[in-house]
Amino acid sequence: MIIAVGGWLAYGGADVLPDLATLAKKPTTDSLSTAFSMCDDSHRADCVVDGDTFWFNGEKIRIADIDTPELNPPRCEAERIKGEAAKSRLLTLLNAGKFSLAAGFRDEDKYGRKLRTVFRAGNSLGDALIKEGLARSWDVDRHGWCQGG
Repeated sequence: MIIAVGGWLAYGGADVLPDLATLAKKPTTDSLSTAFSMCDDSHRADCVVDGDTFWFNGEKIRIADIDTPELNPPRCEAERIKGEAAKSRLLTLLNAGKFSLAAGFRDEDKYGRKLRTVFRAGNSLGDALIKEGLARSWDVDRHGWCQGG
């Protein structure tokens, strides 16, 4: 049984179980901070790429517990608008004070981004974006930011 599960995970099975990737131990102290800005084609240091991805200390971080609307490219105007709002809000949240990053079940996604849950005072910043309607958790359908799916 253990060998079968290990083989399944080794050959990409973890990609279909994103909730396992978000299992993270909450850090006890928030000690990380920097002045974040928006990323652009020439600027990829301590900046926000979109509502669930940012660069920090030379590493590209994918927030592990949420999914936000796509910006590159958006599938419709409504997705672009909501995606820009999520990106702007993430910038504000990251710049609001010290935070912590927690690794989960997997260290990286298939694109080489570090999978991390972002916490402040024991609360997930991803949860804040979900409560504001700018993100959804990994365990829901990934389509639907545009009307009709």
